[in-house]
Amino acid sequence: MIILGIDPGLATIGYGVIKSEKGQFTAIDCGIISTPAKMSVPERLSLIEKGILSVTEKYSPDAAAVEELFFTKNITTGITVAEARGVILLTLLKSCKQLYEYTPNEIKKAVTGYGSADKFQVQQMTTALLRLAEIPKPDDAADALAIALCHAQTGRLSGAFKM
Repeated sequence: MIILGIDPGLATIGYGVIKSEKGQFTAIDCGIISTPAKMSVPERLSLIEKGILSVTEKYSPDAAAVEELFFTKNITTGITVAEARGVILLTLLKSCKQLYEYTPNEIKKAVTGYGSADKFQVQQMTTALLRLAEIPKPDDAADALAIALCHAQTGRLSGAFKM
C-alpha cells in the first residue's frame, strides 16, 4: 500500500510518501510544497492544489493521511491555514482512493507509543521505522512521513478515522 502523509500549512506543506507492506515501511519520497508570502491567498491556494495534484499523480497513493489542525494563539494565521487545509482535503478527496485525518496526539502515539512525545522523539522514531540514515529535512517533510506512518500503524483501525 502506498500512503501519502500531508502536514498542512499555507507557506509550507510537508508531504511524505511511504510503502507499507506486511508490517514493513519504506520511505519513497518526502519534501515540501512552498508558496511565496508575496502572493495573494487565492494564488497560494491554487499553488497548493497544483502541488498536491503533482504528488498524487506521481505516486498514485492508495490512501492519504492529513494532520488535523491545532490552534493555540494566533487565530488569524489559523484561518489561512484552515483555508489551505480545505484545499488540501478537497484535492485529496478527488485524487486519492481513501482519505483519513489524525490529531497530533494520535500521530505521536502511533509513531512513538506516547501521545505526548516531543517533536524530536517523533522524528527519531520515524527515522528508525523507515530505516533512514538521518532525520528527514525540513521538519515539515519529516512530520508528513510521521503522518503517513500513523496511518500505516493504525490501518487495521482505519474505518474509525475515515472521512
